[in-house]
Amino acid sequence: MTTSSDDRPVGLRERKKARTRAAIQNHALRLFMEQGYAATTVEQIAEAAEVSQSTFFRYFPTKEETVLHDRFDPVLIDSFLRQPADVSPIAAFRAALADVFERVNSEESELERARQQLVLTVPELRAMLIDQIVAGIEMLDDAVAERVGRGRGDVNVRAWSGAVIGVVLTTYLAAVAEGADFADLVGYVDRGLALLEDGLPL
Repeated sequence: MTTSSDDRPVGLRERKKARTRAAIQNHALRLFMEQGYAATTVEQIAEAAEVSQSTFFRYFPTKEETVLHDRFDPVLIDSFLRQPADVSPIAAFRAALADVFERVNSEESELERARQQLVLTVPELRAMLIDQIVAGIEMLDDAVAERVGRGRGDVNVRAWSGAVIGVVLTTYLAAVAEGADFADLVGYVDRGLALLEDGLPL
């Protein structure tokens, strides 16, 4: 498929925005790791990322959003939708999980683990976790509905999305409790999804 000259600048702008957003978040997470979440200011994050505070706020309305923003979610959904049509939704989700996270380098792994730890341990962030879970279910609803040809409000679609997100969350928490590293976290989640795919035998 060809791309018009009008389309190319839009694509370049979006890629530049994504890089800037990632850079700001990376610097924020590093500062949180070094000096603590509460002690880190928006001014310090902007200075480390070499952007103005007004630019910071264009990408992240609050300091909290630098932690709550999950850059992997849209990539995971994109991979999920690109999986072969003849595999089950669970198999497609497991394949997407492997596809995305096997390409995460060590620095990205460290920062993502730090981000997740902050969400779980900083009270004001943990209080917002339910909103993140709901947003994740809604995002997955749209993708599953598109993949299987059903409406987003379909109760079966919502139940499936809720089950998958529940498995992801509980297996992740189990992995954290056991001190697993980031690579192991993905394995924990995949084993939970395999159990779901088998009908949750105990």
